[in-house]
Amino acid sequence: MTEQQKQIGGGRRTIGDFSPKLAELTDDILFDDVWNRAGLAARDRSLITVAVLIAGGDADQLGFHLRRAKENGVTETELIEAITHLAFSAGRLEAMTAITVAKQVLAA
Repeated sequence: MTEQQKQIGGGRRTIGDFSPKLAELTDDILFDDVWNRAGLAARDRSLITVAVLIAGGDADQLGFHLRRAKENGVTETELIEAITHLAFSAGRLEAMTAITVAKQVLAA
């Protein structure tokens, strides 16, 4: 696997003043450790994360991870195709919610 940019979380920046422990766990374990393991490329981790968020109907976190996926090399076309594919695996309503979020995020 080629060298990739280190993934950095934003927990401390976004919720650190309100929930310091959750921010610490998010930044230090999820991002600093799990996201930076050598077993999967950040691009693949992003696609997996986006798929799980769509399947779970988690529109609140989806915008952040769509942007992160683009930063990690996933194209807009691939993200739209993944959402379309998930309409038949995760549910049409979840896909419709996700495509609405994607349209807003990717247009920005």
